[in-house]
Amino acid sequence: MTNKEKALALIGTFVSGDTAKAKELLATSYIQHNLAFGTGADAFVAAVEGLAQAPVKTTVNNIRAFEDGDKVFLQTVYNFAGAGEQVGFDVFRFDADGKIAEHWDNLADKAAPNPSGHTQIDGTLEKKDVDKEETRKVVAGFVGDVLRGENPDKLTSYYDGDKYIQHNTSIADGLSGLGAALEAMAKQGISMVYNKTHMVLADGDYALACSEGTFGGVPTTYYDLFRVENGFIAEHWDVMETLADKSTWANENGKF
Repeated sequence: MTNKEKALALIGTFVSGDTAKAKELLATSYIQHNLAFGTGADAFVAAVEGLAQAPVKTTVNNIRAFEDGDKVFLQTVYNFAGAGEQVGFDVFRFDADGKIAEHWDNLADKAAPNPSGHTQIDGTLEKKDVDKEETRKVVAGFVGDVLRGENPDKLTSYYDGDKYIQHNTSIADGLSGLGAALEAMAKQGISMVYNKTHMVLADGDYALACSEGTFGGVPTTYYDLFRVENGFIAEHWDVMETLADKSTWANENGKF
């Protein structure tokens, strides 16, 4: 199995309840960054067992899957035990033995289409076989210059005019849609701040940036998936998650 297949098999155990498969795929020292779950392989297996016993079955619908070195990153729709659909990005790190050694994620409730009629998961599915390092360079530059605000004057250089497909639940297509949304937030006194980017993972013409900051002054983690076309940002999906109060954390690993 490829690492991508292993990652998909692991999230599939939420549906199958196959604890043996989960144990086979996980490193004993598995590190968990989802703050709602304990760390270690045993804690993951216990979660699989718990979901299997729930009266409403869990569903898992993977939308996109990518691989970059020792990491796999996925975009998936989950419905854990009938609690409601959530859109999630998962990142899995594999150790030298091919076991899943670490996991990070961001989850958000599935929402209605945005002002341009796009959902959190629709859009381009085909991955182009292009140089992932060029993709990573464009996305890392955009995240630093624009999202972290290091060189905001470079904003327009990352777009091919107004050609930009947006899947954020509140923002319309185009650079014009992004500008209108930022202006509206500013008028409401809402600030979206990116303080640090921990990972920029790339595969073909897609890259996922995992960052932390604040939204409206509240600690927030940002996972942004971009598709790059001809050197420009062409399409964007994201999940923003409010950082849980530390008193509620089930592990001490932090979100990153």
